[in-house]
Amino acid sequence: MPLETITPYTPFASLAGGVLIGLSAVMVMALFGRIAGIAGITAGALPGRREDWIWRLAFILGLVAAPLLVFVVSGEPVAQTVPTSLVAMGIAGLLVGYGTVTGSGCTSGHGVCGLARLSGRSLVAVATFMAFAAGTVFVLRHLV
Repeated sequence: MPLETITPYTPFASLAGGVLIGLSAVMVMALFGRIAGIAGITAGALPGRREDWIWRLAFILGLVAAPLLVFVVSGEPVAQTVPTSLVAMGIAGLLVGYGTVTGSGCTSGHGVCGLARLSGRSLVAVATFMAFAAGTVFVLRHLV
């Protein structure tokens, strides 16, 4: 496997990201009494879907603004580490988002919030997500 396809080990950046994800999940629950599932937040932000769409839109804008803030503070753009085009990533994101809303849950809702609440349903969902993720990585790195 070429060295450039290996994801770099970034313990401090990963720890900081995990802390911020956990903090945002706690804030959403404390402020709005809702689970911080990105798919559900995004679906609820669509016009006419929910009355509480304003905080949902602000949450999504925060997700989009974060890399821009990193750029402004550091002067370095956030590197795209997925070896494909932004258009392909956008299409894939929309398909995954549709699937998670249709399937009633996403990795953030089940993996971060559901497991923290000791939800059996979330444990099954996360085990399924992880098995398919591992299978996908194996196929893409070893069979394609």
